[in-house]
Amino acid sequence: MKGAAAPAIDALLAKPGAWRAETRKLREIALSRPLKESVKWGKPCYALDDSNIALIQGFKAYCALLFFKGSLLPDEQGLLVRHGENVNASRQMRFVSVTEVRPEIVGAYLDAAIDVERRGLEAEASKPPPAPPEWTTEIAADPALGVAFAKLTPGRRRVYLMHFAGAKQSATRLARIARWREHIVDGKAIYD
Repeated sequence: MKGAAAPAIDALLAKPGAWRAETRKLREIALSRPLKESVKWGKPCYALDDSNIALIQGFKAYCALLFFKGSLLPDEQGLLVRHGENVNASRQMRFVSVTEVRPEIVGAYLDAAIDVERRGLEAEASKPPPAPPEWTTEIAADPALGVAFAKLTPGRRRVYLMHFAGAKQSATRLARIARWREHIVDGKAIYD
């Protein structure tokens, strides 16, 4: 079964930018599978039954095919990269030229990702970082802030806590909390 293309991706690819040839080739491979194409986070995204499977990403130094449950994929060829120390489930397959996008290899990884999704496998969830003491003090002093924080998605809470805890000095942690307080109350992600 062939995937469903999205006209919005044609519009994205019509704009000038880097990695167009690589993106077109990756798109062609993804659409040769039973995946639905859409734009998510401003990028071509491929889903199976409303579950995200892969996302094409362009960076300065490379183009990548991100597998949302990449940690569960067999990777005998060692092509999947953990793209950050705080990343648990997703993995990237990176390309620096269109000749590196080999349909048989990319297709095999996509097929494995589809199989993982069909079997209902779930990657181990990332554990949230410990809350810095300044955050604990702030939500104790402002229960509405704590309630608003609890309503955020786990991913958004995790990013905020990592950002707050990442500061070395207490004054900087307090400044970060003050800066993002309204975003939290408004239910927004850190960079919305």
